[in-house]
Amino acid sequence: MSNGQWYPPEWPDRIRALASGELTAVAPRRAATVMLLKDTSEGVHVHMLRRRASMAFAGGAYVYPGGGVDERDARPVRWAGPSLSDWARRLGVEDEASAQAVVCAAVRETYEEAGVLLAGETADSVVEDTTGGDWEADRAALVDRKLPFAEFLDRRGLVLRSDLLGAWARWITPEFEPRRFDTWFFVASLPRGQRTRNASTEADRTVWIRPADAAAGYDRGDLLMMPPTIATLRVLGRFAAASDALAAAAGQDLAPILAQARLENGEVVLSWPGHDEFTKHIPVGGAGPAGLTGGTR
Repeated sequence: MSNGQWYPPEWPDRIRALASGELTAVAPRRAATVMLLKDTSEGVHVHMLRRRASMAFAGGAYVYPGGGVDERDARPVRWAGPSLSDWARRLGVEDEASAQAVVCAAVRETYEEAGVLLAGETADSVVEDTTGGDWEADRAALVDRKLPFAEFLDRRGLVLRSDLLGAWARWITPEFEPRRFDTWFFVASLPRGQRTRNASTEADRTVWIRPADAAAGYDRGDLLMMPPTIATLRVLGRFAAASDALAAAAGQDLAPILAQARLENGEVVLSWPGHDEFTKHIPVGGAGPAGLTGGTR
């Protein structure tokens, strides 16, 4: 493959099984991920993690901090920013509890995986230091699901700063994948005084990198990424400052993007609507990905 598009070898067989009715799609689990930005003398940088090669899903791929929604993320918290009803409309979910769960998951997972917390003691402040043994104990308890996020915030007297997040995109894992996620992508700036670290057991490397440099690494085949990651990086690369990206978030389309597979001229064509660069052509009688080609025809 000429680029770094993540493409598991079992996909062609699973696509054919789904098309023939031998495979039933599993329901996607809701998830959230955050594109954490900071301004530098060399322009905007984004924080990325490389998933361990041993991970069952997207092993070796570069991603943003994020993960699945915990049902306890819907528990009431002290809230700053747009109302829950506004968030429900923006995210396209059915109720306020669902909206809160998605936003809380974005904030919680960023803290769990990067050590960065989008919360403060008041509606217009942000925690400046999340280091130290007591913070690490709480973070570990969150990761282990021993501590609900609402209880963590309440115990520390913190307000969740939903206004520091901008909803950016929504991608749904293809129907033929055994593990599926309905994922909202958010953008946020690194709060003053805080710093990222590799706090995730699922990652073996973290980097701050210019979106354009990350995209160039993908194009060379040096950096492995899933379609949503490289698609969002290409858009982020247009902004000169983190504040510009945050301001642009309100205009981003949140219509769900779901891969489609169709039979055409003796091939299975795998595509992501609106993103032609990810299209793959898989011979119907082929075995595995050896015979597939990239691009559109």
